[in-house]
Amino acid sequence: MQRPFSKGIIAIIVIVVVLVVAVTAGLFFLLRRVTPLVDLGDGCTVTTPAGTLDLDIEQAKVAAVIAAVAARRKLPERAVVIAYATAIQESKLENLEGGDRDSVGAFQQRPSQGWGRPDQLIDPVYSAGKFFAALVKVRNYRKMPLHEAAQEVQRSADGSAYAQHEEDGKILAAAFTGRVPGAVHCWYPAPTGKTVLPDTREAARRLGRALGPGTAFEAPSRGRGWLVASWAVAHAREFGLARVGYDGRAWVSVDGHDGWKADTRFTAGKVRIS
Repeated sequence: MQRPFSKGIIAIIVIVVVLVVAVTAGLFFLLRRVTPLVDLGDGCTVTTPAGTLDLDIEQAKVAAVIAAVAARRKLPERAVVIAYATAIQESKLENLEGGDRDSVGAFQQRPSQGWGRPDQLIDPVYSAGKFFAALVKVRNYRKMPLHEAAQEVQRSADGSAYAQHEEDGKILAAAFTGRVPGAVHCWYPAPTGKTVLPDTREAARRLGRALGPGTAFEAPSRGRGWLVASWAVAHAREFGLARVGYDGRAWVSVDGHDGWKADTRFTAGKVRIS
Protein backbone atom coordinates (compact mmCIF):
# COMPACT_ATOMS: atom_id res chain seq x y z
CA MET A 1 0.00 0.00 0.00
CA GLN A 2 1.42 3.36 -1.05
CA ARG A 3 1.79 6.02 1.59
CA PRO A 4 0.05 9.36 0.78
CA PHE A 5 2.22 12.38 0.08
CA SER A 6 2.88 14.57 3.08
CA LYS A 7 1.64 18.15 3.11
CA GLY A 8 5.23 19.35 2.78
CA ILE A 9 5.82 17.39 -0.42
CA ILE A 10 2.52 18.59 -1.91
CA ALA A 11 3.46 22.18 -1.14
CA ILE A 12 6.84 21.72 -2.86
CA ILE A 13 5.14 20.23 -5.95
CA VAL A 14 2.70 23.16 -6.12
CA ILE A 15 5.54 25.67 -5.82
CA VAL A 16 7.53 23.94 -8.59
CA VAL A 17 4.51 23.88 -10.92
CA VAL A 18 3.81 27.57 -10.30
CA LEU A 19 7.45 28.45 -10.98
CA VAL A 20 7.51 26.43 -14.21
CA VAL A 21 4.34 28.14 -15.44
CA ALA A 22 5.67 31.58 -14.52
CA VAL A 23 9.02 31.01 -16.24
CA THR A 24 7.31 29.62 -19.36
CA ALA A 25 4.95 32.60 -19.55
CA GLY A 26 7.83 35.01 -19.05
CA LEU A 27 9.85 33.43 -21.85
CA PHE A 28 6.79 33.47 -24.13
CA PHE A 29 6.20 37.19 -23.71
CA LEU A 30 9.93 37.99 -23.90
CA LEU A 31 10.27 36.12 -27.19
CA ARG A 32 7.14 37.76 -28.50
CA ARG A 33 8.60 41.21 -27.78
CA VAL A 34 11.84 40.37 -29.52
CA THR A 35 10.41 38.49 -32.51
CA PRO A 36 6.74 37.93 -33.34
CA LEU A 37 5.85 34.25 -33.09
CA VAL A 38 3.65 34.61 -36.15
CA ASP A 39 4.66 36.39 -39.34
CA LEU A 40 1.95 39.02 -39.73
CA GLY A 41 2.90 39.72 -43.33
CA ASP A 42 1.82 43.18 -44.46
CA GLY A 43 -1.39 45.13 -44.67
CA CYS A 44 -3.41 48.00 -43.26
CA THR A 45 -6.47 48.34 -41.06
CA VAL A 46 -8.93 51.21 -41.10
CA THR A 47 -11.05 51.58 -37.96
CA THR A 48 -13.81 54.14 -37.37
CA PRO A 49 -16.99 54.17 -35.27
CA ALA A 50 -18.82 53.00 -38.42
CA GLY A 51 -16.73 49.84 -38.79
CA THR A 52 -13.38 48.29 -39.72
CA LEU A 53 -11.87 47.49 -43.10
CA ASP A 54 -8.71 45.62 -44.02
CA LEU A 55 -6.68 46.84 -47.00
CA ASP A 56 -3.43 45.83 -48.57
CA ILE A 57 -0.77 48.54 -48.59
CA GLU A 58 -1.24 49.42 -52.26
CA GLN A 59 -4.97 49.93 -51.69
CA ALA A 60 -4.21 52.14 -48.70
CA LYS A 61 -1.84 54.25 -50.78
CA VAL A 62 -4.52 54.82 -53.43
CA ALA A 63 -7.07 55.68 -50.74
CA ALA A 64 -4.68 58.17 -49.13
CA VAL A 65 -4.02 59.88 -52.46
CA ILE A 66 -7.74 60.20 -53.25
CA ALA A 67 -8.35 61.93 -49.90
CA ALA A 68 -5.37 64.26 -50.43
CA VAL A 69 -6.54 65.30 -53.90
CA ALA A 70 -10.02 65.99 -52.52
CA ALA A 71 -8.49 68.13 -49.76
CA ARG A 72 -6.53 70.10 -52.36
CA ARG A 73 -9.80 70.85 -54.14
CA LYS A 74 -11.56 71.64 -50.82
CA LEU A 75 -14.26 69.07 -51.54
CA PRO A 76 -16.72 67.76 -48.95
CA GLU A 77 -16.48 64.30 -47.45
CA ARG A 78 -19.44 63.18 -49.57
CA ALA A 79 -17.32 63.60 -52.69
CA VAL A 80 -14.66 61.35 -51.17
CA VAL A 81 -17.25 58.70 -50.29
CA ILE A 82 -18.47 58.68 -53.89
CA ALA A 83 -14.91 58.40 -55.18
CA TYR A 84 -14.12 55.46 -52.89
CA ALA A 85 -17.30 53.57 -53.76
CA THR A 86 -16.53 54.08 -57.44
CA ALA A 87 -12.90 52.95 -57.17
CA ILE A 88 -13.85 49.89 -55.11
CA GLN A 89 -16.33 48.81 -57.77
CA GLU A 90 -14.05 49.57 -60.70
CA SER A 91 -10.73 48.22 -59.45
CA LYS A 92 -11.08 47.10 -55.81
CA LEU A 93 -9.18 50.31 -55.03
CA GLU A 94 -6.11 49.15 -56.94
CA ASN A 95 -4.09 51.11 -59.48
CA LEU A 96 -4.51 48.70 -62.39
CA GLU A 97 -2.40 48.97 -65.51
CA GLY A 98 -5.26 47.58 -67.61
CA GLY A 99 -8.84 46.42 -67.49
CA ASP A 100 -11.92 46.22 -69.65
CA ARG A 101 -10.94 47.33 -73.16
CA ASP A 102 -8.61 50.31 -72.68
CA SER A 103 -9.54 51.08 -69.06
CA VAL A 104 -6.67 52.14 -66.79
CA GLY A 105 -6.07 52.97 -63.13
CA ALA A 106 -8.12 52.93 -59.94
CA PHE A 107 -11.19 54.44 -61.62
CA GLN A 108 -10.76 52.41 -64.82
CA GLN A 109 -10.92 55.54 -66.96
CA ARG A 110 -10.58 55.05 -70.72
CA PRO A 111 -8.19 57.06 -72.89
CA SER A 112 -10.54 56.52 -75.83
CA GLN A 113 -13.23 58.45 -73.95
CA GLY A 114 -11.04 61.47 -73.35
CA TRP A 115 -9.90 60.86 -69.78
CA GLY A 116 -6.22 61.14 -70.64
CA ARG A 117 -3.23 59.10 -71.79
CA PRO A 118 -2.60 55.68 -70.21
CA ASP A 119 0.58 56.95 -68.54
CA GLN A 120 -1.44 59.77 -66.96
CA LEU A 121 -4.33 57.60 -65.82
CA ILE A 122 -2.01 55.16 -64.05
CA ASP A 123 -1.06 58.09 -61.77
CA PRO A 124 -3.53 58.16 -58.84
CA VAL A 125 -3.10 61.92 -58.38
CA TYR A 126 -4.07 62.56 -61.98
CA SER A 127 -6.90 60.03 -62.15
CA ALA A 128 -8.43 61.20 -58.86
CA GLY A 129 -8.21 64.77 -60.08
CA LYS A 130 -10.04 63.87 -63.30
CA PHE A 131 -12.73 62.02 -61.36
CA PHE A 132 -13.37 64.95 -59.01
CA ALA A 133 -13.30 67.46 -61.87
CA ALA A 134 -16.14 65.51 -63.51
CA LEU A 135 -18.02 64.92 -60.25
CA VAL A 136 -18.30 68.60 -59.30
CA LYS A 137 -20.00 69.24 -62.64
CA VAL A 138 -22.84 66.90 -61.63
CA ARG A 139 -25.63 69.11 -60.34
CA ASN A 140 -26.62 68.37 -56.73
CA TYR A 141 -24.22 65.41 -56.54
CA ARG A 142 -24.05 65.78 -52.74
CA LYS A 143 -27.77 65.12 -52.33
CA MET A 144 -28.48 62.51 -54.99
CA PRO A 145 -28.09 58.76 -54.37
CA LEU A 146 -24.46 57.74 -54.53
CA HIS A 147 -24.82 55.37 -57.46
CA GLU A 148 -26.51 58.04 -59.53
CA ALA A 149 -23.73 60.55 -58.91
CA ALA A 150 -21.05 57.96 -59.67
CA GLN A 151 -22.83 56.87 -62.84
CA GLU A 152 -23.04 60.46 -64.07
CA VAL A 153 -19.24 60.47 -63.99
CA GLN A 154 -18.41 56.95 -65.07
CA ARG A 155 -21.17 56.10 -67.57
CA SER A 156 -20.66 52.39 -66.88
CA ALA A 157 -22.77 49.46 -68.05
CA ASP A 158 -24.46 49.02 -64.65
CA GLY A 159 -24.45 52.16 -62.53
CA SER A 160 -26.43 50.54 -59.72
CA ALA A 161 -23.37 48.48 -58.72
CA TYR A 162 -21.73 51.48 -57.05
CA ALA A 163 -24.39 51.58 -54.33
CA GLN A 164 -23.19 48.39 -52.65
CA HIS A 165 -19.91 50.05 -51.65
CA GLU A 166 -21.33 53.16 -50.01
CA GLU A 167 -20.81 52.00 -46.40
CA ASP A 168 -17.22 51.00 -47.07
CA GLY A 169 -16.72 54.35 -48.76
CA LYS A 170 -17.97 56.12 -45.65
CA ILE A 171 -15.53 54.21 -43.42
CA LEU A 172 -12.59 55.01 -45.69
CA ALA A 173 -13.57 58.66 -46.05
CA ALA A 174 -13.92 59.21 -42.30
CA ALA A 175 -10.44 57.75 -41.81
CA PHE A 176 -8.38 59.11 -44.70
CA THR A 177 -9.83 62.63 -44.62
CA GLY A 178 -8.65 62.83 -41.01
CA ARG A 179 -12.09 63.30 -39.46
CA VAL A 180 -11.46 60.23 -37.26
CA PRO A 181 -8.00 60.56 -35.63
CA GLY A 182 -5.55 57.65 -35.77
CA ALA A 183 -7.90 55.53 -37.85
CA VAL A 184 -5.29 54.09 -40.24
CA HIS A 185 -2.36 51.87 -39.38
CA CYS A 186 -0.20 49.59 -41.52
CA TRP A 187 2.41 46.94 -40.90
CA TYR A 188 5.01 45.04 -42.89
CA PRO A 189 8.17 42.97 -42.29
CA ALA A 190 11.34 44.89 -41.52
CA PRO A 191 13.68 45.09 -44.54
CA THR A 192 16.58 42.64 -44.47
CA GLY A 193 20.08 42.81 -45.84
CA LYS A 194 20.81 46.51 -45.50
CA THR A 195 19.74 49.58 -43.61
CA VAL A 196 17.01 51.58 -45.32
CA LEU A 197 17.30 55.32 -44.78
CA PRO A 198 14.04 57.29 -44.74
CA ASP A 199 13.53 59.40 -47.86
CA THR A 200 11.62 62.19 -46.15
CA ARG A 201 12.34 64.69 -48.92
CA GLU A 202 10.74 62.53 -51.61
CA ALA A 203 7.82 61.75 -49.30
CA ALA A 204 7.21 65.48 -48.84
CA ARG A 205 7.46 66.10 -52.58
CA ARG A 206 4.96 63.37 -53.39
CA LEU A 207 2.51 64.45 -50.73
CA GLY A 208 2.84 68.07 -51.84
CA ARG A 209 2.00 67.06 -55.38
CA ALA A 210 -1.32 65.64 -54.19
CA LEU A 211 -2.12 68.36 -51.64
CA GLY A 212 -0.94 71.33 -53.66
CA PRO A 213 1.32 74.30 -52.82
CA GLY A 214 2.52 74.72 -49.26
CA THR A 215 4.55 72.76 -46.75
CA ALA A 216 3.29 69.21 -47.09
CA PHE A 217 3.54 68.12 -43.46
CA GLU A 218 2.21 71.27 -41.83
CA ALA A 219 -1.11 70.77 -40.05
CA PRO A 220 -3.26 73.92 -40.01
CA SER A 221 -6.10 71.85 -38.53
CA ARG A 222 -6.36 68.48 -36.79
CA GLY A 223 -8.38 67.08 -39.67
CA ARG A 224 -5.66 68.08 -42.13
CA GLY A 225 -2.99 66.75 -39.78
CA TRP A 226 -4.57 63.33 -39.50
CA LEU A 227 -5.10 63.22 -43.27
CA VAL A 228 -1.38 63.83 -43.70
CA ALA A 229 -0.47 61.34 -40.96
CA SER A 230 -2.62 58.65 -42.59
CA TRP A 231 -1.00 59.35 -45.96
CA ALA A 232 2.44 59.00 -44.38
CA VAL A 233 1.60 55.68 -42.70
CA ALA A 234 0.16 54.28 -45.93
CA HIS A 235 3.35 55.29 -47.79
CA ALA A 236 5.81 54.44 -44.99
CA ARG A 237 7.13 51.26 -46.58
CA GLU A 238 7.70 52.98 -49.92
CA PHE A 239 9.76 55.80 -48.37
CA GLY A 240 11.38 53.82 -45.56
CA LEU A 241 9.70 55.78 -42.78
CA ALA A 242 10.27 54.36 -39.30
CA ARG A 243 8.01 56.72 -37.35
CA VAL A 244 5.08 59.06 -37.91
CA GLY A 245 4.10 61.33 -35.03
CA TYR A 246 1.23 63.75 -34.61
CA ASP A 247 -1.16 65.16 -32.01
CA GLY A 248 0.20 63.28 -29.01
CA ARG A 249 0.46 59.92 -30.78
CA ALA A 250 2.98 57.97 -32.82
CA TRP A 251 2.97 55.09 -35.27
CA VAL A 252 6.22 53.08 -35.36
CA SER A 253 6.96 50.70 -38.21
CA VAL A 254 8.43 47.91 -36.08
CA ASP A 255 5.18 47.80 -34.08
CA GLY A 256 2.95 48.86 -36.95
CA HIS A 257 0.33 46.21 -36.29
CA ASP A 258 -0.30 47.71 -32.83
CA GLY A 259 -1.43 51.00 -34.35
CA TRP A 260 -1.05 54.48 -32.88
CA LYS A 261 0.24 54.86 -29.34
CA ALA A 262 0.39 57.81 -26.96
CA ASP A 263 3.55 59.88 -27.39
CA THR A 264 3.60 63.37 -25.91
CA ARG A 265 6.67 64.42 -27.91
CA PHE A 266 4.44 65.12 -30.91
CA THR A 267 2.12 68.12 -31.06
CA ALA A 268 -0.77 69.02 -33.33
CA GLY A 269 1.10 71.71 -35.26
CA LYS A 270 2.99 69.48 -37.66
CA VAL A 271 3.17 65.85 -38.70
CA ARG A 272 6.66 64.54 -37.98
CA ILE A 273 8.17 61.74 -40.08
CA SER A 274 11.53 60.04 -39.73
